[in-house]
Amino acid sequence: MRQAMIISNPSSGKEEAKQYMSQVQEILESQQYEVVVNETTGEGDATNFCLSACKEGCDLVISIGGDGTLHETINGMMDQEHRPRLGVVPLGTVNDFARALNISLDPEVAIRQLCSEQTHRVDLGEINDRLFANVVAAGSLAEALFSVSSEEKSRLGSFAYLKEGLKDLMNTPAKPLAIEYDGQSWEGKSPLFLAALTNSVGGFEKLSPEAAVDDGLIHCFVIRSMNVFNTVTLGTSLLFGNLKNHKDVDYFTAKEVHVRSTEAIRTNVDGEEGPSLPIRIRVLPRHIEVIVPEEI
Repeated sequence: MRQAMIISNPSSGKEEAKQYMSQVQEILESQQYEVVVNETTGEGDATNFCLSACKEGCDLVISIGGDGTLHETINGMMDQEHRPRLGVVPLGTVNDFARALNISLDPEVAIRQLCSEQTHRVDLGEINDRLFANVVAAGSLAEALFSVSSEEKSRLGSFAYLKEGLKDLMNTPAKPLAIEYDGQSWEGKSPLFLAALTNSVGGFEKLSPEAAVDDGLIHCFVIRSMNVFNTVTLGTSLLFGNLKNHKDVDYFTAKEVHVRSTEAIRTNVDGEEGPSLPIRIRVLPRHIEVIVPEEI
């Protein structure tokens, strides 16, 4: 009999995860899976659960929660010979990974989509000794995201990030960055560096519209300056998918990127606090297999 593991964060989605677990379990059992259900209670639980699923040869892992739960779950697959297929029921604020794969943001619909027989092999990124699914941000915006409260996230969604990010970017000076990528380099001052694997970042699905989940590339943006004069045009470029063409933005794609600074700069990885610079980022092409809707 096939084996499946459900990894659920009971605090995600205004604590709605519990009501969906039984629905997911019922669907999986109807597909002849033997199901184990695990609920997270603290940091690292989802990673440890998924690691056990890999070592036990589990066929399928379902992540019920937000991008943070998903981030922890995929890290359980790091360096494992066997990696189960992944299913996603998004309950978080932003759900960038689900957006990029056209998985419904309505949990009821996403649960039904787990019946899909279609899968897609997608890229993952590696930052130092961790995996990520969506984005790495370094600079003022990355640090601003740590200050967004759970209440603001629930109430405002991606606009909470935008509000905090714009406020901090306008009040924080650019910091020195040295970036090396695929034999090339960029050096200067910047308030924000972004490295994206998917088209959706912070809930904005057009930040990098040309990014595909399986293109084997990291899509990088360096904002050279941000002030009261260019905030509006940068925001407009972000919303309409033209950020890479903005006069104050440098854009490039790479398979491996190294970022360092002479100052202390923290990162944000998939919406969670990440390591401080220096960092090494590389893409792992088509690294995991994800259940996707039939129409993708």
